[in-house]
Amino acid sequence: MDDELFNSPGLLAPSPEYLASVKVFPLIPAIKKEIIKTIDSPLTWDQLTASDISFSIVRPMVFKFARLKNLAIVYACLVVRSYFLGESENDLAYAGVNLSRANLCELIATKLLSHFAADHIQLVAVLTTSWNPLAGATSSFVDEVQQVLRCDDEDLNYPQSALEMAISTKSTKFLASPVTQKVVNDIYTGRVIFSIAATRSVLADNYKHRSIQVYNWRDAPFLDHYRLRVPKYGAILEFLNFAVLLLTFILCLSNQNPEGMNFWESVFILFAVCFALEEYTASTEHGWGIYIANMWNVFDTAFLAIFCVYLVLRIRGIVNGDSASSELAFDILACGACILLPRLAFFAVSNTVVVLALRAMIAEFIFFIGIASICFSGLLFTLWTLAGSTKQFEEGEHQWTLKSISWLMVQIWFGNTYLSFGQASSFHPVLGPILMTCFAALSNTLLLTILISILSNTVARIDANITQEYLFQFTISTIEGVKTDPLFSYQPPFNVLAFIILKPASWIISPRALHSLNVFLIKLTSFPILLVIGIYERYLARGRALRESGKDAAHSIFNSLPRQIKNLPLIEALVGSTTADIYEAIFDVEAENDAELFTDSDDDEAPALRSFRYISNPTSPTSTQTRRRPASLAPSVSIRRDPSPLPSPQRLRPISSDLDFSSSGEVPTQNKSPLARLFVRTPSDNPVSAAANSVEVSVRKVETLVSEMKGLPLGRVREEMKELQDRQARIENLLLTLTRGMRQSDLDRSH
Repeated sequence: MDDELFNSPGLLAPSPEYLASVKVFPLIPAIKKEIIKTIDSPLTWDQLTASDISFSIVRPMVFKFARLKNLAIVYACLVVRSYFLGESENDLAYAGVNLSRANLCELIATKLLSHFAADHIQLVAVLTTSWNPLAGATSSFVDEVQQVLRCDDEDLNYPQSALEMAISTKSTKFLASPVTQKVVNDIYTGRVIFSIAATRSVLADNYKHRSIQVYNWRDAPFLDHYRLRVPKYGAILEFLNFAVLLLTFILCLSNQNPEGMNFWESVFILFAVCFALEEYTASTEHGWGIYIANMWNVFDTAFLAIFCVYLVLRIRGIVNGDSASSELAFDILACGACILLPRLAFFAVSNTVVVLALRAMIAEFIFFIGIASICFSGLLFTLWTLAGSTKQFEEGEHQWTLKSISWLMVQIWFGNTYLSFGQASSFHPVLGPILMTCFAALSNTLLLTILISILSNTVARIDANITQEYLFQFTISTIEGVKTDPLFSYQPPFNVLAFIILKPASWIISPRALHSLNVFLIKLTSFPILLVIGIYERYLARGRALRESGKDAAHSIFNSLPRQIKNLPLIEALVGSTTADIYEAIFDVEAENDAELFTDSDDDEAPALRSFRYISNPTSPTSTQTRRRPASLAPSVSIRRDPSPLPSPQRLRPISSDLDFSSSGEVPTQNKSPLARLFVRTPSDNPVSAAANSVEVSVRKVETLVSEMKGLPLGRVREEMKELQDRQARIENLLLTLTRGMRQSDLDRSH
């Protein structure tokens, strides 16, 4: 966003009192009723966004809800979407209809955002304000909800923002819309700052509630501790903390001591505990659903599970003096390298389709392997039974157990087919080869082909929606970066120290004193980080004087180099080609005198659908200067036309200029002498001849009018009228189809 917009003083955020007074609950049943009444047949997303349904169904609903001017309307639409998604899973008979209704809710929420886009701060409030779904409900309804859930009043206070609701309902199209991403990018870079009341934080500090505002470094303090919560800086600090954790992990495994803990193991345990506290606080802050939706948090949770097992075995080995438990603890901890090393590498390549598809592929692979294991568990039991009943084994010969049979089946599953034929007869001379052959054929041919097809379809599906998937993950990481818990402002290992000091203090001291102590500890422990952020935002960020002056100096030095040096491949690869700069400069510099390539005679309008009034009275100056044709001319004299098939409106004569039925129809003559008046009889003296002349003049004028009408663009009018009739027929057919579907569904319900 431009700096002019952010620096404008006219952007005022809604007050907390106004946001607290917004009624949310009345919107939810109203939207649900409207959606159910509108959609009664399954429709795809493409059908919902088609022009006919968009103008006849979606657009009126959007305008209807937009007239309410309620900031919680987008949140309410997403809440109703979550209801229809749940109904689609519970009622499989109407799953398609409920999914269509859920998609319509997402579409309406996306279109409603455009009505708030004029005021950027208001748009941020719509998406980031935490709304309580029971706000505005009657006390009796709240009591009924409390009885159904069997909870207290504090458990009902579970506010969520529209962005969090969109993540929970997986509204990827809503999150990928340009209006939503405009707000998300501003939150990520810290250009828009806001604070949310901490309701689920491990350590809450709600003394100062900051409304939504545009960040201005001129008004902010140099050491602003709120900048530690900016997702952009939080991502960099998270990468550095993860790198330190990986370094201590490697040093711990490189200096193992089963008898006791050494220095590097103690440092690793300290940083790992700090990392676990940070992840626990994040999952508590936004809920487990939003936390686990981020694919990186899945890796972090897996590493924490490995660390917990290691820590339990390690403490057991040290307390009991069991070196075997300590060695097993280090062996389990070594498995964590399979997660830590790729996790650190994924920070640099997080936008590729392979990384985005990795989580879905792993989930489907585990699910498929689980189904296959259940299917072949019967074969495992059969082989174990056959091996136990076989009397061919002599003493000292190998006996099959469940563990050995399971390992044999895993080897066959992953390609060692020859083992099935070599060991088949040891189970049973007749049934053993038959069962092993069937298992090898199913596992290596049929099931493996199905698995490859499933994973290929997953990659193709994510590749087709790669932009939406990336923006979905980007929004999750951004919302997770805007945390209200004070523990996120501390970097490991100071977050554990802050938790030990501030958590007991929150039970004793006042909220103001807790806030002052929290700010002091943050500035004390993060002083170097705040100093670097302050210098960067004031001197090195985009648009700052020092950065622009340095860029200008680098450009001047580069331009002073000889042309031969500029065109070197290495220099061009590092600096870039100057051709792009020339293209940008052409549009940046405004020409003083724009070249006039076209004359006024070339500005004729293209043939288009015009009204009869426009054609009969064009606004061009030439139409007012048209001379009136005498009505006494012979009808054989034709009107001069343009040779083009469709003359432009400027060249058409006004039709009304010839419609003068009061004229006599004769050519004007000079005054007659008295003798001529006495002996020559004029037509006006004979009433019959005067009437005949009047009829003849009228006929001639009608013929002239018909000849002029032939030159009008009536053919194009007919074509456009035909196209409008066809479009109307398609809309009527669609409405007829929807009506028949509704009637058929009503009949099915009645039967």
